[in-house]
Amino acid sequence: MTTSLPLVFDEPRRAKKPPRHLADLTGEERQAAVTALGEPAFRAKQLSNHYFARLTDDPAQMTDLPAASRDKLVADLMPPLLTRVRDLECDNGTTRKTLWRLLDGSLVESVLMRYKDRTTMCVSSQAGCGMACPFCATGQAGLTRNMSTAEIVEQVVDGARALSRGEIAGGPGRVNNIVFMGMGEPMANYKAVIGAVRRFTSPSPEGLGISARGVTVSTVGLVPRINQLANEGIPVTLALSLHAPDDELRDELVPINNRWKVDEVLDAAWGYAQQTKRRVSIEYAMIRDINDHAWRADLLGEKLAARGDWGWVHVNLIPLNPTPGSKWTASDPADEREFVRRLEAHGIPTTVRDTRGQEIDGACGQLAASGD
Repeated sequence: MTTSLPLVFDEPRRAKKPPRHLADLTGEERQAAVTALGEPAFRAKQLSNHYFARLTDDPAQMTDLPAASRDKLVADLMPPLLTRVRDLECDNGTTRKTLWRLLDGSLVESVLMRYKDRTTMCVSSQAGCGMACPFCATGQAGLTRNMSTAEIVEQVVDGARALSRGEIAGGPGRVNNIVFMGMGEPMANYKAVIGAVRRFTSPSPEGLGISARGVTVSTVGLVPRINQLANEGIPVTLALSLHAPDDELRDELVPINNRWKVDEVLDAAWGYAQQTKRRVSIEYAMIRDINDHAWRADLLGEKLAARGDWGWVHVNLIPLNPTPGSKWTASDPADEREFVRRLEAHGIPTTVRDTRGQEIDGACGQLAASGD
């Protein structure tokens, strides 16, 4: 049960960079960009208001800008970055997966999931992924390139537009939650991901004005980046994809474990919770006869409880989503229930994730961005 794919932390040198976009820039950088185009600095705020508050990049709708300036500003600061290839819907139209083509032809996916009380956007941060987890379709695709901050933001802005226009079942609404659980390892594209997090959480019109508590950044365990995130001053939720409590198994399931072991990763997660006062989520894909043994539940519960009983952690069990040709499948429901029982016996809050989007390959581990 080994993987032949190497771990890849850096994107290929040949990777093509997308053009600069308003969403890539801080407020000061936006002012510098518009003045470089011969426009007054306050145009930056006007443009930001159109993009982040009114959710438009159509120059015809920017009637507060001089007609002579609109096309120039939009062409330079709002270039098209994502081209919609197709949408797939399920759950009576409340779940929508979108396949996007980037300017270099790379394919990525995002998923919008509408619930009664909230709407969550699952976004990609890389085209492909270099972490090589053998049970994940995205991980088996390898890494094509990192996405830019604006390419990440555009996925959410598109979902926000669709909601504001009432295009999603349930009538008009807004994005409340963002999870970096699409394609890619967010911590391996740290600078762009943090830029996107700042755009998401900055008040309008600087950004989308979404609460940091509504943003979750997932990682397989890049310890130095977890430590760095703890000191950013943005209390997002950290989700650690653990999938095994013992090094012997995690070395195979999550190859990054060969660099940072289970205890190192859990120490970093505990430190994140301590620094930010935000509860960490431990993501654990339940794989039949591989990692769902009762003794592994006890070991996980012991390791988490040993680091503190102040509610610093929560375990999110994920029934494995099947991918074509995979030898792995979801755990037996009885084994899943026993796993939950044993974790709770150790005082660890545990939930089993809703497998939304499974029939459109939009659930965890299924995003492979096939153009077929």
